[in-house]
Amino acid sequence: MTPVHFTFSATFLLGLTGLAFYRTHLLSALLCLEGMMLSLFIALSLWTLELNSTSFSTAPMLLLAFSACEASAGLALLVATARTHGTDRLQNLNLLQC
Repeated sequence: MTPVHFTFSATFLLGLTGLAFYRTHLLSALLCLEGMMLSLFIALSLWTLELNSTSFSTAPMLLLAFSACEASAGLALLVATARTHGTDRLQNLNLLQC
């Protein structure tokens, strides 16, 4: 494994462990998801540059578009949660209650 591949694998795994272990606030979970998506975007971009293939050149832009949609949906959920519950702490949310 090259150092570049190790770096992007490590950043993805750090985002994943942050998402798994530090789940007190919704904002921190969203930031961990964005870090994971950014590491995937950079890794996919470098992979297409290494292959010199034009057929894979749209994949990073498609991933970036989906990441932007995911971020906007997450921020809308954060605003709605903060308005209704007064906080973004995930422990205060009860999913069984309307």
